[in-house]
Amino acid sequence: MRPRFRIISATGKGRFLFNETWFRSAMRILLCNDDGYFSPGIEILSRALSAVAEITVVAPERDRSGASNSLTLDRPLSLKRSANGFYYVNGTPADCVHLAVTGMLEAMPDMVVSGINSGANMGDDTIYSGTVAAATEGYLWGVSSIAVSLCSHAGTHYETAARVALEVVRMIWRKQTGEPVLLNVNVPDIPFDALRGRAVTRLGRRRTAESVVRATTPRKETVYWVGAAGDVQDAGEGTDFFAVANDQVSITPLRIDLTHDAQLDLLRSWLRN
Repeated sequence: MRPRFRIISATGKGRFLFNETWFRSAMRILLCNDDGYFSPGIEILSRALSAVAEITVVAPERDRSGASNSLTLDRPLSLKRSANGFYYVNGTPADCVHLAVTGMLEAMPDMVVSGINSGANMGDDTIYSGTVAAATEGYLWGVSSIAVSLCSHAGTHYETAARVALEVVRMIWRKQTGEPVLLNVNVPDIPFDALRGRAVTRLGRRRTAESVVRATTPRKETVYWVGAAGDVQDAGEGTDFFAVANDQVSITPLRIDLTHDAQLDLLRSWLRN
C-alpha cells in the first residue's frame, strides 16, 4: 500500500514536510539477522529504524551464518523473548521470518530488514548468506525486504550501516509501486561522512572456494573445516565488489527465479533428439 503522508507545511519551492511521528505509526518492520539476537548490529539497527517504524525483532538464538535459505523441518521451533524485548528462535534466519509472518505476528509486516551483518555479503556469498536468506523469506511472502551488511568483521562503524539502512527504508516506503523489492545492501566500514555515494550494482563473482581443511581431534577423530571463500574474480565497474572498494554503498536488486532461460531451447532440443 502506498504511504499516505499528512502534510504539515510547504516551502516556497513546493517541497513538503511530513509528520515523522505519523510516519512511524504507519509502518511495521520485522527485523532479523543471522548473527544472533545478541549481536551489536541488530541492536544498533533496531534503534535506528525505530525512528520511522514499529519494530519487531525475531532473530536466531545463536550465530547461524551460512545457513542460507534452510528451514528446520525435523523438529519443532521455540520462540522466546529476551530481557531487551527481542524475540529469538532456535532455528535459522529463514525460520525466524517464516515463523513470524505465519504464526506470530497479527498482521503482515510492511517491510523485512535483515542485519546488520558482521562482514560483507557480495557476489557468490549471497547464495550462502543467512542475512540475505532472511530478507529473501520476507520477499517470498510478498514483502519488500532488505539485507544489510557491514563490509568488515571489525565492526567499527555499525552506525554508518544503520544510517544507510534508514535511508533505504525511507526510499522504499516513499517510492513503492506495489511490486515488492529484494535489495542486498553492503556498506563500507568507514565513517558515514566518508562514503562516496550510493551505487546500484550487480553481483560480482568469486573464484572457487579453497579446499576443506583436514584436522584431527584430541580423540583422534578426523574432522574437516570448510575452506575460506575464493578470491574475487569479477570485481569490475558496476559490481558490488567495485563499489565497496571505492567507498560506495552497494545496492543490488535480487530475484528468486533460478531458471536458466538461455538453456531452455537447448534442453528442449536434447529431449526431441
